[in-house]
Amino acid sequence: MEELKVFEDNTFDSIVTDPPYGISFMNKKWDYDVPSVDFWKEALRVLKHGGHILVACGTRTQHRMAINIEEAGFEIRDIVAWVYASGFPKSKNVALAVDKGEGMPNRGHRIAVANRFHPDGTEEPNGEDLEPYEAKTNLAKPWEGWGTALKPAMELWTLARKPLDGTVANNIVNYGVGGINVDGCRLDATEPIAVNVDFSDELQSEGWGVKKAIVDKQYVGRFPANFIHDNSGEVVELLPNAARFFYTPKPNRKERDMGLFDFDEQEVRGGGGRVEQGYDENDEEQQRLRRASAAFGAVKAKRKNVHPTVKPVELMRYLVRLVTPKGGVVLDPYLGSGTTAVAAKLEGFDCVGIELEPEYAKIAEARVGACDTNYDVKEQMLRGGATEVFDIFDFDVEKTEE
Repeated sequence: MEELKVFEDNTFDSIVTDPPYGISFMNKKWDYDVPSVDFWKEALRVLKHGGHILVACGTRTQHRMAINIEEAGFEIRDIVAWVYASGFPKSKNVALAVDKGEGMPNRGHRIAVANRFHPDGTEEPNGEDLEPYEAKTNLAKPWEGWGTALKPAMELWTLARKPLDGTVANNIVNYGVGGINVDGCRLDATEPIAVNVDFSDELQSEGWGVKKAIVDKQYVGRFPANFIHDNSGEVVELLPNAARFFYTPKPNRKERDMGLFDFDEQEVRGGGGRVEQGYDENDEEQQRLRRASAAFGAVKAKRKNVHPTVKPVELMRYLVRLVTPKGGVVLDPYLGSGTTAVAAKLEGFDCVGIELEPEYAKIAEARVGACDTNYDVKEQMLRGGATEVFDIFDFDVEKTEE
């Protein structure tokens, strides 16, 4: 809010951002609520008339996000669903909870629980092929197989627009925004699509008196849809024609850490995010969760980019390209580790990012720097501790085994 006040009205061409979802993700204080109506009013002010915003949110709180955006004065245009297969179910095992005596402290039937289960009581094994939990008491047996939540498999992006100043045509002429880049986001076509329709007087359809169209078929690509997927086997199996939609997988470690050669690695949880970040030693619940996480092996990786919710670069490139005109400026007021800025730079746009946490801002700066045409990868790798760095083009592939 403080930084946005620096900018004049109608400054930015688009806003593409992944703000807090309001689900207290990993006990992060910045995720206690979705952005307020007052925030979106300020975002509305700095966005040009007719400018679009794309705002990510989880399924549990997307309605609150959209309501706040609408209450601020935006027009809701659509929802873009990003579907993936790698979400982990955060469901509580009901039978397990009953066996543990939760909510019934006076029943005296607490049962020791095997430590093969996650601390939140889910049935899903932690990377091992284990049998589901079997109820130990008569109270729990009727509830075997019951849980409390579905497996997360999508995030929703609200597509909204600042009201036009006049017609679409007038708005675009005066402000350079107001539409979406359909042709720039078309998908490769496997089948020709009908275009250039010529209604001939000579050809009539039988019985209806309607002129039949002579169609010149061209491979122009499919119209962009409000559905994006990760191309995983599970999703493709559900969608035999998955190629009709844009797809991008979740970011791997190489993508997350690009440009962070001289950053130290830190332990992160399986879902991302540094273990010690935001930890309050005086909070008994956080202490309990921390002990449980260590016992159940939830800490399973070391990363340089410790931001817990890194989005794929290709996804963000597609989204900024969809709503930003050539030469436009993208705003991301919740920059995180900088993926929107990286995407904007790769697409040839300018970008202004605002980030509350200095640690994340440094990560974002380094990742954006890695997109610079003058960026020396060898130098950065040597700074990061590599003893020797070779250029892959120095090798004769046919003669070199390693």
